[in-house]
Amino acid sequence: MATSALQYAGLVLGGVGMVGTVAVTIMPQWRVSAFIGSNIVVFENFWEGLWMNCVRQANIRMQCKIYDSLLALSPDLQASRGLMCAASVLSFLAFMTAVLGMKCTKCTGDNDKAKCHILLTAGIIFIITGFVVLIPVSWVANSIIRDFYNPIVENGQKRELGEALYIGWTTALVLIAGGAIFCCVSCVSKVSGSYSYSIPSHRTTPKSYHMEKKSSSVYSKSQYV
Repeated sequence: MATSALQYAGLVLGGVGMVGTVAVTIMPQWRVSAFIGSNIVVFENFWEGLWMNCVRQANIRMQCKIYDSLLALSPDLQASRGLMCAASVLSFLAFMTAVLGMKCTKCTGDNDKAKCHILLTAGIIFIITGFVVLIPVSWVANSIIRDFYNPIVENGQKRELGEALYIGWTTALVLIAGGAIFCCVSCVSKVSGSYSYSIPSHRTTPKSYHMEKKSSSVYSKSQYV
């Protein structure tokens, strides 16, 4: 019962991580305007994402434009686009693998040992996906902080951490937690399976013991006769 609850918990965390990964990949709020210096009072917010940049005017109107070329992006955003696309594919693959390894899934049969291996594989993929999400999010955040404190960069070109980065860090932790749960569940199932034993079909009772002893004594007497 506890194992099933842990499986469902890992599956929920994995599903949330998969949705979060796709959402972070699509969201344009990776880099947002920094209101410093002469930009304290402005009527426009600039958002920069992996696929588009957006301009929001006085919280009323928003215009977004898809990047004309991949080369128009900075190196960190170029690498982040590829890593986040890979993370989205890996999270979906891990989620479907986990579904196949659940106890309630019948299409993979009733072989608990095989399902343990499937859950272990899903857990490892979830953990790898979490680190794949963590790398681009931390990379972009590091570049934003470095440029923010760089005196050479003008105030109008400085950016702050967007909502997508915070969601990305949370998503990475959720994916790693879900993967760890699946790995623990598979290990516990393997250990419990190794200690399982079959109940003997024949139970020795005092009456049967005396009957067997009597029959052996009779057999020994017949040999001496």
